[in-house]
Amino acid sequence: MTVILPHDGNLYDDRVPAAIYVANGFGKLLGITQVDELGELETPIALTCTLCVWQVANAMVDHLLAQPGMDEVRSINPVVGETNDGFLNDIRSRPIKPEHVISALVSARSGFVEEGAVGAGTGTRAFGWKGGIGTSSRVLPAALGGWTVGVLVQSNFGGILEIMGAPVGVELGRYLFRDTLEPSSEPEDRGDGSIMIVAATDAPITARNLHRLALRSVHGLARTGSPSTNGSGDYVIAFSTAEGARRRFGEEPTRTIEDLRNDGMSALFEAAVEATEEAIYNSLFKAVTVDGYRGRVEALPIERTLQVLQEHGVVGR
Repeated sequence: MTVILPHDGNLYDDRVPAAIYVANGFGKLLGITQVDELGELETPIALTCTLCVWQVANAMVDHLLAQPGMDEVRSINPVVGETNDGFLNDIRSRPIKPEHVISALVSARSGFVEEGAVGAGTGTRAFGWKGGIGTSSRVLPAALGGWTVGVLVQSNFGGILEIMGAPVGVELGRYLFRDTLEPSSEPEDRGDGSIMIVAATDAPITARNLHRLALRSVHGLARTGSPSTNGSGDYVIAFSTAEGARRRFGEEPTRTIEDLRNDGMSALFEAAVEATEEAIYNSLFKAVTVDGYRGRVEALPIERTLQVLQEHGVVGR
């Protein structure tokens, strides 16, 4: 599993504006309706496997309710996303235990994020190769606000892999619907499995524009070759860490908040598209071959992939 903490304080008391966009709803994203209704996060975001969503939520709620100042809390909205890693993972055993959840929550930190076959990406597959956790970010120039957009993905989906427009999946002979045209002994990749995308920004934007930002992340997903197949749950959770955009509890019935104008959003949209696309590539390039419950999933062949990119003029020779 993997957890994302928008800040290191008490999220229940100091909530951050948030929004969720659903590109294809074949999934078990817990907590979505309250985020849609109120436009805010009050817990960390957790990512795990499909059949472990409820164990993760239970353990996270137990841990959060035990924190100082939470004695009188009678309602809390854990946000837990998932992808189905049931080929490499013995998913029916529901292996996540409370101690795993607590360990992830207390060890979460800022800085470098490990990528590839780690955390919630340990058992995932993408485009027929080993997927995993990927991250990327963009910093806007000062003239466009200087804001940062960071993206983390849990890649476990399929399609016809393209990297910067180069048809990598086709050239490497591994792509969606291939068996329909060229029958082989390998099991057909139907492209199902899901992707969770978490987009964070320090720009002062509220839930309405965060929803628009989340939608743009799907453009980055599409650039990599995903058609969002029937059995792929494709979700984006977007939030802002900006202090001035938060609605804190207090005695006053109203509060003045910062909210970036609509015409200031375009550069953030571009950043979200680029960072999502690159995060997916990173989840593939950083993954390693893994032997699991039902067999082996190979890592993307880096050298051959680079050759394809060179042949199509994406990178220099």
